Amino acid sequence: MRVMIKTLMLLSVLVLSLTSWADDIDHREFNDIIKSGELRVGVAIFTPWVMRAKDGQLVGSEIDMARRLAADMGVKPVIGLYEFEQLIPTLNKGDIDIIVSGMGIKPSRALKVNFSRPYGDAGIGLATNTQMTADFTSVEDLKRPSVKIGVIGDTMSADVAKRLFSKSTIKAYMNQDDMEKALLEGKVHGIIAAQPVPNFLSLQHPQKVDVPLARPLLSFKEGMAINKGDADFLNFLDSWVIARTADAWISSTRHYWLETLKWKEQVQ
Repeated sequence: MRVMIKTLMLLSVLVLSLTSWADDIDHREFNDIIKSGELRVGVAIFTPWVMRAKDGQLVGSEIDMARRLAADMGVKPVIGLYEFEQLIPTLNKGDIDIIVSGMGIKPSRALKVNFSRPYGDAGIGLATNTQMTADFTSVEDLKRPSVKIGVIGDTMSADVAKRLFSKSTIKAYMNQDDMEKALLEGKVHGIIAAQPVPNFLSLQHPQKVDVPLARPLLSFKEGMAINKGDADFLNFLDSWVIARTADAWISSTRHYWLETLKWKEQVQ
């Protein structure tokens, strides 16, 4: 009997602890966001999705997406900048309401968040340091332990690199700037990143960077991510994607940022 009572007491303490922990997490639902007048958006620097302009402001396709989404909701966008791998934990913690950062939809992420319907197609490409790979005759030459491949941690690009270049030495970087710098300085033989990053690097540094493959290593869909359990918010996002796809706003916005370099003079 005493053992049973002690067990019940321990279970009660555990339940109270879990309840207290859950109460500390402030997951705002759709109606709460509308009432607050603010949409807290999480993004990560990744050219040309999210970039820092010369005046210090954030610009890019996802910034335009976030601002238009908030405007259509009748609220103000409050955009927070994070490392990419911190976006989902920050969302789950309740510090932001949504991720709008070109995030690829994949099952392992869908276990932690709910994705909107896809709003764009993307691919994973390869860029190489021209001088370091001058003697390479095929992509197979990159699949050696002595070859270093740069990626951004906890991204689809990193997953592709680990799967297709398992024999290579994979170097994970916290952000795009550090990864690109490593490629240009010859610290890695190549990088694997979401297109159009490899193509842009090749256009900007034709003497240093090459794009050896005509096709992407992998194609995927991009979506916005929110916390689980908010059907109203998810329904709105899906409806928003349908409407802004139909009126070509999404495609025209993505064309400007992802398929041209007209924005180049805006950024640092």
